[in-house]
Amino acid sequence: MLKPIANSRRTRWMLALLSPILLWAAWPAGGFAPLSLIGFLPLLHLQDSTSRLRDQGLNIRLFPYVYLSFVAFNALNTWWVWFASPFGMFGMIFANSLLMCIPFLLFDRTRRIFGNTWGYISLPVYWISFEHLHMDWDLSWPWLNLGNAWAAWTNFIQWYEWTGTQGGSLWILATNLFLYRWIVTPLKKSVHHAVLAFIVLIPPVLSWFILQGIEASTSKTEVVVVQPNIDPYNEKFSGNSAEQLEKILALAENQITPTTRIVVAPETAIPDGIWDEQLDSHPQLQRIRTFLRSHPNIDLLIGLTYIRQYAPNETPSATARQYPGTAGVRFDVYNAAIRLANGKEDSMHFKSRLVPGVEKMPFPVIFGHLEEFAINLGGITGSLGTQASPSVFPCGEVRAAPVICYESVFGAYVGEYVRQGANLICIMTNDGWWEKTPGYRQHCQYARLRAIEHRRAVARAANTGTSCFIDLKGDMTQATNWWEPASIRTTLELSDQTTFYTRHGDWIGRIFTALGLLGLLPILVIKAKRAARLH
Repeated sequence: MLKPIANSRRTRWMLALLSPILLWAAWPAGGFAPLSLIGFLPLLHLQDSTSRLRDQGLNIRLFPYVYLSFVAFNALNTWWVWFASPFGMFGMIFANSLLMCIPFLLFDRTRRIFGNTWGYISLPVYWISFEHLHMDWDLSWPWLNLGNAWAAWTNFIQWYEWTGTQGGSLWILATNLFLYRWIVTPLKKSVHHAVLAFIVLIPPVLSWFILQGIEASTSKTEVVVVQPNIDPYNEKFSGNSAEQLEKILALAENQITPTTRIVVAPETAIPDGIWDEQLDSHPQLQRIRTFLRSHPNIDLLIGLTYIRQYAPNETPSATARQYPGTAGVRFDVYNAAIRLANGKEDSMHFKSRLVPGVEKMPFPVIFGHLEEFAINLGGITGSLGTQASPSVFPCGEVRAAPVICYESVFGAYVGEYVRQGANLICIMTNDGWWEKTPGYRQHCQYARLRAIEHRRAVARAANTGTSCFIDLKGDMTQATNWWEPASIRTTLELSDQTTFYTRHGDWIGRIFTALGLLGLLPILVIKAKRAARLH
């Protein structure tokens, strides 16, 4: 039996650092995902040890160790944000680590008050509640949700079509908890063996059976993806947008065949800010329309920066800007995607899941005056405009979901496209900001999760990084190399099936959030009673 006592401060610091190392070694972009199933063991031992030491009357605080652990976890996995903004990296790491401490410290308090059974049950409840709430607020950063750790091990997680990544988070936490109890509890080993084997083995076995039942779709379409490889720091926003567009069209031309139906270009491939009244006259859009007249069967999806001016009688949005030197002229800037096709009306989508501190200023009522310090990742800084729900582009038999960059990290949000009829996911991104680091590789692997969750093929167009195709099972093909211009072509399946996760979204998160709030009530009541007795 392992005695859960870490008497020395040095041992406690070592335990605090071991968990993030294990979780980092499990993370996508080269990690060994099964390590996530033991990644919380050092933290659980640390909590157990400090709890017992406090019961002995020693003044041992858990928070510094837990905070160090999550700072290390965030730093090891997202240090590459430095290349976009050193200030943003430090803010993101230290703020997100502080938020991660909340569910673990609530677990510590619950276990101390209600004992082992309810205490250990509370950890996945609080943690998944945190992940769920962290998906939809001004500081949203689901990049490190635990279920993402298995993104590259798709044969083991086909059941994400039922649960999304929050099911993966539950699997990781449950395995860690039962394994820890199996280590520290000398009795009922046979029961622990059975339960632990069930928790560890059933998800991969279930995944295998699901794989056998996935049928190929008879509906298919040929797609071309373009990776122009334009330096986002020194070239992209330097004013030579016409040359950049010619490069994109030439790369596309190299792959187009008579059966090609969709061409996908990256995020902000047209970097000029195009005003709404310029859609019919802007030189770059005119050039694309000329190109499409030579390819009348093709729909082209491309990213651009779009600017919409408000009419005098319109109410501006919260993100609207004042035009310099004018009175009352307000406008919004959008990170947008447009679908252009010969003889068809244009379709537009505005990116709505924005990167905090990059594309939007969190809590604008409080921090709106800090807009000038927003990180520049697109030529135009400050908070961008959004739209209420995503758009689906009608492209003949294809109904394309134009998912822009960070939007691809949100499983339930991508499900909104599918519920609107999307049968193909087209991810348009610019991962060149992060240099040749794990950042762009992690981002690409997360796209495989969206394919599994919604059973939709993915065409991923990156300015540079990894452009690729992903099938309904999450298998990736024709991945391009870093910092190389390329164009690729394949035939992708079009699926109209809807998964349980597509229909119900993050249902585990909603249930666990409700349970977490209920679990907090008795803790708050006990704390209030203790405070009353002290007075």
